[in-house]
Amino acid sequence: MLVVGVAIVRAGRVLAARRTSGGWEFPGGKVEPGEDPAATAVREIAEELGCVVEVTGWLDGVVPIREGLELRVATAQLVDGEPVPNAGDHDELRWLAGPEIGAVEWLAADRPFVVEITALIVEGPD
Repeated sequence: MLVVGVAIVRAGRVLAARRTSGGWEFPGGKVEPGEDPAATAVREIAEELGCVVEVTGWLDGVVPIREGLELRVATAQLVDGEPVPNAGDHDELRWLAGPEIGAVEWLAADRPFVVEITALIVEGPD
């Protein structure tokens, strides 16, 4: 089963969400049967953070989370609202830039995407 994480980018920063159980991640969730992964990204962000995003691309690769689950990360921009941790999954949100991105304790599955999102933010999209 595919899980979609969402790297929301704004003004040279990416949004990180701290799980109530500990560790930072790109917020998101499981793709429902028959659901497009981009639609999952939009739905999960609306449910978890109470805002609307538009998917702008995908980071490279897919990372195993555990048996039967793998993570893919979308890049997105805010379209409406401000993110707030309102679903009980997260207790803190941070907008991180440059070196700050690597300074938080990312969950293992999200770590492989940190280098690419940092390069995108620092260097800008191609």
